[in-house]
Amino acid sequence: MTTLLRISQIETLAGQSTVLHEIGWQQFESILQDLGEKRRSRIAYLNGVLEIALPLPEHEKIKVLIGDFVKALLETMEIDFEGFGSTTFKRIDKLAGLEPDDCFYIQNNVAMRGIRKLDMTIDPPPDLAIEVDVTSKTKFDVYRILGIPELWLYAETLKIYILRDSDYVESQFSSIFGDIPIRDVIPQFLEMSLSQGRSAAMKAFRLWMQENLS
Repeated sequence: MTTLLRISQIETLAGQSTVLHEIGWQQFESILQDLGEKRRSRIAYLNGVLEIALPLPEHEKIKVLIGDFVKALLETMEIDFEGFGSTTFKRIDKLAGLEPDDCFYIQNNVAMRGIRKLDMTIDPPPDLAIEVDVTSKTKFDVYRILGIPELWLYAETLKIYILRDSDYVESQFSSIFGDIPIRDVIPQFLEMSLSQGRSAAMKAFRLWMQENLS
């Protein structure tokens, strides 16, 4: 009798990814259930190809810092938001799914208050998604297919992508934060956080926000 291999038996090393081919939607759902919710790995699925990545600790630290900065900026600007972290976003009709490093509902924050179970055929996509050190073309394509309006990719520098006519276009500025120099400020915040500590960096940039966004 043949014993089926469970996805939890496959080890993905930190900083690397495992790619599985010819994975049907029901298999994808079963794999998600097998992986469970309390895990560090991130998934991206598109048309039968499943990527399972395990970020390095440095990656996790940076994505938390960027998320903290976004929250502080939104709070300073008195903009309501809903943070959905690394929630699994998926659409069976598009055969696509992924888990961002972090994401936020901003324009659509009211519609998402109290939502406990997502249905991407009804619910809107997050307004902003954040990824750190992404080299996966599959994941980039899934963001586009799911229609996430703005995507930030950080890999030593920050790149901002705006979804226009079903494709991402790199932009100097965020459509959410206007002419605030996000691409310059966030790397400075990260550098200060790593050298002087998060508290000192957050204090300095909260002061900068108050002085420049009043």
